Amino acid sequence: MTRVAVMVIHGLGMQKENYADTLISRLHKELDQVMVLPGAAKQMLDIEPVFWADVFEDREEALFQQLVSSQGLNYQVLRRFVIHYLADAVAYQPVENQGHNYDAVHYTLNRAMHALAQRNGPEAPLCIIAHSLGAVIASNFFYDLQYPSSRTPSIVDVTSALERGDTLTNFYSFGTTLPLWSLRYHDFSRPIQVPSPLAGQYFPGLEGEWINFYDRDDILGYPLRPIDPAYEAAVDEDVEINSGGVIGSWNPLSHGGYFSNGAMNRRIAQGLARTWTWVNRGLG
Repeated sequence: MTRVAVMVIHGLGMQKENYADTLISRLHKELDQVMVLPGAAKQMLDIEPVFWADVFEDREEALFQQLVSSQGLNYQVLRRFVIHYLADAVAYQPVENQGHNYDAVHYTLNRAMHALAQRNGPEAPLCIIAHSLGAVIASNFFYDLQYPSSRTPSIVDVTSALERGDTLTNFYSFGTTLPLWSLRYHDFSRPIQVPSPLAGQYFPGLEGEWINFYDRDDILGYPLRPIDPAYEAAVDEDVEINSGGVIGSWNPLSHGGYFSNGAMNRRIAQGLARTWTWVNRGLG
């Protein structure tokens, strides 16, 4: 049996390495229910969380100490929040030469994909689950793989189809700031292709999907299909959910509540179950 390789990518802010634990637990629970088989998720999925926050963490904290703490500025808790949120987006911006933050962040994805390929084989189906700025990072990363240029990521094992992005089948974005990035470009009509253009060579007839989740109260999360006709065609569905629970669902705190949202995890579990079933058809 072939497992679905799943890469989770966090978004803005002060993150911990265990940020994906809640999502993984909820996703396993939902998949077990979808398959009506306890323990099915662990046999069907291999989940690798990406932790890219440490690329910026030390410099962001140093900036806070230099500009805020040592100067005795007011609203220090809020300023720390702003620095860690906004600085992530600013620091990630690509610059003219390689070797900077953009490439360092992308290399964390390269390492995660290498680990998934090592455990599941170089032709395992790949699914991306990405939050906030993480969805922007994923989009940029796979764009650089699908449309090679001088910014093509440094693939660890170029002989691995998974690591080349060729086996990408599903993309689930949520709370994404990707529409805001459209302002950087005169023409934003070339989204990544999901499934990958080469996925059909490995999984003939498989219909993958790009589903985007958003909460209308989340000021950092947006639908994707209205950006451009090309995104309307590339993204299968914008799904509105109520993120954040009782405390955060009605206000901007909803941005951090997606990971535990039952409706979102159930929808993702259904998509992963379809992919696993198709890839493993005829083997049972």
